[in-house]
Amino acid sequence: MSAAPIPVIDLTGADEGGAARDAVARALVEAAVEHGFVYIRNTGLDIPASAINGAFDISRKLFQLPAEEKEPCKIQTNNRGWTGMHVETLDPKTQRVRPSYNWCLSTAFNFGEFVDGKAQQPLPPSLASDEPQIDAFFDLCYRLCLKLNDLLGIGLEVNPPDFFTAAHRKAAGPSGNTLRLLYYPARQDTDEDTDGVRAGAHSDYGSMTLLFRLAGQAGLEINTRDGSWVPVPVLPSGTGVETDAAPPILVNIGDLLSYWTGGLLRSTVHRVIFPPPGVDSANVTPGESTKEPRYSIAFFCHPAGASPLSAVPSKRVAEAVAEAKGKGKAIAAPDSTIMTADEHLQMRLRSTYLDLYEK
Repeated sequence: MSAAPIPVIDLTGADEGGAARDAVARALVEAAVEHGFVYIRNTGLDIPASAINGAFDISRKLFQLPAEEKEPCKIQTNNRGWTGMHVETLDPKTQRVRPSYNWCLSTAFNFGEFVDGKAQQPLPPSLASDEPQIDAFFDLCYRLCLKLNDLLGIGLEVNPPDFFTAAHRKAAGPSGNTLRLLYYPARQDTDEDTDGVRAGAHSDYGSMTLLFRLAGQAGLEINTRDGSWVPVPVLPSGTGVETDAAPPILVNIGDLLSYWTGGLLRSTVHRVIFPPPGVDSANVTPGESTKEPRYSIAFFCHPAGASPLSAVPSKRVAEAVAEAKGKGKAIAAPDSTIMTADEHLQMRLRSTYLDLYEK
């Protein structure tokens, strides 16, 4: 099966300003409108390959630690900490009905915002020496998200253009920004599920997500407009990214930014698959494999928690909302009941960590 036709964008022009920056901004918006996903070519200017490799080294170290060391750091309602297998409900339609089927078969660790270089949550003792490096990587991701929010504001002709960026700056207050290390163990012959889904179909909660993956590790699929599932390779062929220092950063629009723009920017449903042993999936890109353990790193970008999700001052957003309403489409425009970014996040977390919130 063909890979998803997700555009690849080089942000180099964004740093040049003027017409070059505006062209990058328009390309970013069109990718967000049509696909909800975009590859950001990794030239090393925003996040060096060495920083990405270092983060993956810490991830491997973390998931090799005994459960006893991670247990005191178990995730809480603030969305910080360690989650073991079978904890998250990413696809409630199936997971509520069949608890052993289609649960998120991964383990993860969420890092929240750092203050003066210090994590505001318990960390495994073995990671004490890695705290400065985790903080530095968190900050690099945050700064890239600021740049992307700035470009979206320009591309959507928002007035003022820094509308999104201002809501995401640290000066606006604490946010739900989260750095998430993920580990999917290799499938075993004894695995009970037969559908091969390792992370159920879901969309992300925040403004946008930066996803870092390792070359050769397959599994991610997106749900296209026609309802089919198509693979999202780590290295999109024919784009020249194979010679870059690191794989491109995959960016996807989250529910909050889609809601904020009245549905104009698309929050695309996606999932992670691991076909059963001995079964070749048509959705695995040549050169990639689902047979090995899978590591990934995600940075979930959120505005300051107190930010009101009021209508975006953009003519294009307003026109899209009006057109959708005229056609009777169920696209909610944030003009009736205005919630804050934190209220939106808590609403989504309650549906993900069912047991945690039902205690």
